Amino acid sequence: MQKAIQQFIPEAAVSKVFKLLENEDLIVKIKQERKTRHGDYRRFPDGRHQITVNANLNQYRFLITLIHEVAHFETYKNYGFKVKPHGKEWKYTFQRLMLPFINPDIFPNQLLPLIAQHFKSPKASSDTDVNLALALKQFDEPNNKTYIFEVPFGSTFKLYNNRVFKKGNKRTKRYECVEIATGKLYLFNPNAEVEVIN
Repeated sequence: MQKAIQQFIPEAAVSKVFKLLENEDLIVKIKQERKTRHGDYRRFPDGRHQITVNANLNQYRFLITLIHEVAHFETYKNYGFKVKPHGKEWKYTFQRLMLPFINPDIFPNQLLPLIAQHFKSPKASSDTDVNLALALKQFDEPNNKTYIFEVPFGSTFKLYNNRVFKKGNKRTKRYECVEIATGKLYLFNPNAEVEVIN
């Protein structure tokens, strides 16, 4: 397991990550890309715990996602399962676990202020932090995807599942988009990745 993880994270983070993963009841699996999540955490009835992380993430997003999921495991161990999945106990745990990694040996200098800002009050997904998500994207493999906020008003775009939408107005934080096939209105986060059609 350790060798498998080692190739997905910054070299300077390896020993710290291995220390976090010493628990015998914790299994880490690396999965093919899932469109709806970067990773997840599960507790099995037999007492084992499993974390999965997507293999297609760049090393910095992979590390943040891995620590996010380890924070779920630690939160369960310390507080039980009656607390909210992304409540104050998880936020505190995620901050505490992430702190040793927020340094220039592990993250590039341009990411550090954004990561530090994000971890003042971490969200359920780093993707909802537009500035951090954009900064992390520059380390991704090139692709033909565009963020919603970059799509011109009135343009059509499609999602990974080939559903087609037309971009509308911006509300406070999200964009109104109408699905062409159904006429239904949906709200998109500014940094949702889509493929522009025209």
